[in-house]
Parts: sequence; structure tokens; C-alpha cells
Amino acid sequence: MGNGGRSGLQQGKGNVDEVAATPTAASASCQYRCIECNQEAKELYRDYNHGVLKITICKSCQKPVDKYIEYDPVIILINAILCKAQAYRHILFNTQINIHGKLCIFCLLCEAYLRWWQLQDSNQNTAPDDLIRYAKEWDFYRMFAIAALEQTAYFIGIFTFLWVERPMTAKKKPNFILLLKALLLSSYGKLLLIPAVIWEHDYTPLCLKLIKVFVLTSNFQAIRVTLNINRKLSFLAVLSGLLLESIMVYFFQSMEWDVGSDCAIYKSQDF
Repeated sequence: MGNGGRSGLQQGKGNVDEVAATPTAASASCQYRCIECNQEAKELYRDYNHGVLKITICKSCQKPVDKYIEYDPVIILINAILCKAQAYRHILFNTQINIHGKLCIFCLLCEAYLRWWQLQDSNQNTAPDDLIRYAKEWDFYRMFAIAALEQTAYFIGIFTFLWVERPMTAKKKPNFILLLKALLLSSYGKLLLIPAVIWEHDYTPLCLKLIKVFVLTSNFQAIRVTLNINRKLSFLAVLSGLLLESIMVYFFQSMEWDVGSDCAIYKSQDF
């Protein structure tokens, strides 16, 4: 059995006499899930002596609990890019990934750089060089703060909707901490902003819009998988987040704190 999917990730193992003891999930946020039917599982596979592994079969759907533990990480990434629910369940429930904060900061830096780049293209400044460098540096910090506030507003809109609709979203209380981590991880598409800017061409505005659509689609799938709710509620949650984010964008533009509307390509209200 291949071990590509297990490299760098701590997976669940069963506890039997001939198997080395491993820690079990201590809380609902760490509970393993079947990637096919989303039912909880105590183990993903059993590791017998001499490296012989046996994937656990789900008692509910009679399918392997997590087939991705055999897969190479590249295959898992491709399936995640295709927004397959099984790949999202594998990443969110059956692996231990602790890059949420770092990924969030890096995505915000990418978005801040894009806005800063757009701002520099729209400004024709004749001030001395030292003053220009100082102003450009603070412009970048300002774009980073605005991007962070808009993303915060987007998340608040999602959480507010799900909190109001909580009786409809799940039988038990939603795990909003896990949902926040899922949203941060599913925003990885923002990393494509930098190549889109570096390889500038006539289709850059279209590329930026497609990136935005991809990020929203990934967020939609992350909400649906994490809370196990239907597509309608997931769509309305994303729409609520976009609405609050658009209000924040309008506020910044009215205060003239953000880039001008003529060069603001990557804006939520364009969708």
C-alpha cells in the first residue's frame, strides 16, 4: 500500500493487540470522519506488524473510511482544487494541519500587494524619492489593514447567518472554530493573485475575477462539508458574507481609504 498520503500527516490507527497503541480522538473537532458519508469513525486504518495496513471500512456506507490515506499529496491537492467533498473531509477531519494562521497572513499579503500594485499604477507622484518610498510603504500597510478588515467582515457575515439559522444547520451546536479553520484553508486560491500580477497581460482582470469565484466556491464547499448542511444554506452563508464585505468595501471607498473604483479589480461587489 502506498504511503504518499501519510507523509507529514498524523493519521488515525486502530488499537488491537498486534498494533502499536496510538492516541484516540479526544474531542469532536479531532474525531475522524468517513469521507463518503460523513459518519464519525474511531480509526482510519489498522497498522499491523511489518508495515501491513488495513483500511477501516465504514459501518454506515460500507466503503473505506478514508481512501486518501493511500494517495499521494499531489493527487489529494488536485481533488481539493476540483472541490471534491471527499478531499475536503480528508483534509479537515482526518489530518492534522496547523498552517491556518500562516496561510491567512500570506493570503492577506498577496491581496494587499495586488491592491498596492493597482494603487501605484493609478498614481502619478512627482514628490522626492525618499517621500515616495515612505508613502508607498505606508500605502502597503494600509492595503493590508483594509484587506484584513474586509476578510473579517466576510467571515462575520458567514458566522452571523449560520448562528441565526443554527436550528437548520445541524442537530448539534456547530463547531465554529473548525469552520474558521476550514474557511482559512479553503482561501488558498488567493495565492494565485501573485502569479496573475507578475504575468501581467490583457486578461489579468478576467483572471482576478476567476480567482475570486474559485475562492468563493472553495469557501462554499468548506462550509457544506464542515457543518454537513445542504447547498442552499452554504450558498446563503457565502452570500451573507459577501454582502457584509461589500458594505465594508463601500465604506472604505466612500472614505477614500481604498484604491479608486476605476482600478479596483478584485472587489466582491463585481460578482
